[in-house]
Amino acid sequence: MTRFGTVVAAALVLAIGGCAVAPASPPPETVAAAPSELKAPVTILVSIDAFRADYLDRGITPVLSRLAATGVSAAMHPSFPSKTFPNHWAIVTGDYPDHSGITANKMEDPDRPGETFTMATDDPFWWNAAEPIWVAAEKHGIRTATMFWPGSNVAWGGHEESDAHHAIAGGTRPEDWQQFNMAVTGEQRVNAVLDWLRRPAAIRPRLATLYFDTVDTAGHEYGPGDPRTNAAVADVDKTIGMLVDGLKTLHQPANLIVLADHGMAAISSDRVVALDAIAPPADYRIVEAGPYASLDAKPGHEAELAHLLLGHHGHATCWRKQDIPARFHYGRNRRIPAFFCLAEPGWEVLPSKPAKPFGGGNHGYDNLAPSMQALFIANGPAFNRGTRLAPFVNVDVYALLRDLIGLPPASGVDGTDAPFRGVVHPER
Repeated sequence: MTRFGTVVAAALVLAIGGCAVAPASPPPETVAAAPSELKAPVTILVSIDAFRADYLDRGITPVLSRLAATGVSAAMHPSFPSKTFPNHWAIVTGDYPDHSGITANKMEDPDRPGETFTMATDDPFWWNAAEPIWVAAEKHGIRTATMFWPGSNVAWGGHEESDAHHAIAGGTRPEDWQQFNMAVTGEQRVNAVLDWLRRPAAIRPRLATLYFDTVDTAGHEYGPGDPRTNAAVADVDKTIGMLVDGLKTLHQPANLIVLADHGMAAISSDRVVALDAIAPPADYRIVEAGPYASLDAKPGHEAELAHLLLGHHGHATCWRKQDIPARFHYGRNRRIPAFFCLAEPGWEVLPSKPAKPFGGGNHGYDNLAPSMQALFIANGPAFNRGTRLAPFVNVDVYALLRDLIGLPPASGVDGTDAPFRGVVHPER
């Protein structure tokens, strides 16, 4: 029996109370022990930002390794570009960034001239193109709660009022949600989810999310191979252990999906493709730079920029947006600038050669690159034991979530539950 099987068995034990009384005297008032609640499994979606799939092979993750060994696991492909916000939104909507509208961590929209989307943006205008799983669930009467997840603080489907206060009218959020704050510790995040699950059944979430950022932070600052990144990996493993132990204490069966949005590659100031060495800065305006650069030509400079920029430049390749290779499923959305340059993993496309040396890590590269592969583990009563899946793209997780919480299949999305058929049994 799996660990989660044990939890289910414990939840099915009934406490039977009663006592015999002598017929010669009035029966004393008695209180029978209340039967233990028969708890249905909850679904908990956990993201460990930038947890590379091969971090699991470092011998420092006993909890996650045990969950993988007794559940379903895979090296999961992120969607392109392998950035945080596009991929977290792909996971919970089932749509590639080209279709979901969250095409980058930083983006512009011709319908909103003068505005820039950043990772602090919660105006529904930027998010409304693709419905997230918690909105679909809430519409079907399934209570949800999000302990951080990019976009979960957005009143999806609403709109910003045209006043100085930027109030949001309408829209749907999870029944319970928290505004992201890095100062909230991993332990506090886990305790918040466990507290939600202590509630009476009527107000207990059936779908919850949990998000950890520390592995990503360490990977960016120190690089994926640094001992301090390993320490962050080991620490988040312990925190996942707190969640597992807490569920056991609550006798709460759960289907856990623990994954990452992308991996991490080592970078260096010695590996830079400088845009100003390819074309004069007077020809273009940069929207984003790093593992890839997205640019628009300045008015009247389109032909000149195309002549100088398009093609291969040592360790980077530049395309018009519509010519980005089809396998990336990227380049049709209006929020993607007209020109796009992608670096080889470990290289960066920057405005100019760096003035100071730097190292660390970054992501945003080819989503099939080994260093970009992401963690995927699923464990619980609905999952087979000890199953290793072939790699799949993260948009498929959305379909899996719908199966687990009892939603009908969605139409018109990019993802499918095909990778999980035969290894997932939601009715358990």
